[in-house]
Amino acid sequence: MTRNRLYFFLFLALIAGYSYVFSETCMKISHPTFTPCIFKNITGIACPSCGVTRSVLLLIHGNVTFAILTNPLGLIVAAIMAITPLWMLYDVFLKRDTLHSSYLKTEKILKTPLIAMLLFILISANWAWNIHKGL
Repeated sequence: MTRNRLYFFLFLALIAGYSYVFSETCMKISHPTFTPCIFKNITGIACPSCGVTRSVLLLIHGNVTFAILTNPLGLIVAAIMAITPLWMLYDVFLKRDTLHSSYLKTEKILKTPLIAMLLFILISANWAWNIHKGL
């Protein structure tokens, strides 16, 4: 992925994420029966990332334990949402390429068979846990 595409995609994803978090926390717009998960809406079964939004919201409210119990992937998403905008601004203002080069290195590492298999096992375990919890 090119640098500009990566930054554009991240920018759009961050805007969507912050908009949803803002609507849930500040504007108190809540839809108890709505889930943004397309997989769950179609199949009725929780996907591996079901509960990430709730986990991020719990982290924002300081409920770290419940956030981890809801979906540990929420910690990763929250960290990405906190760090990425600052990193993008750093690169844009200083005309650097550190985020893009880190992305490429991470992508290469994740494509190694051992790491890919480990991540597959962890995501599968998280998925089974989500289904067991009835998310």
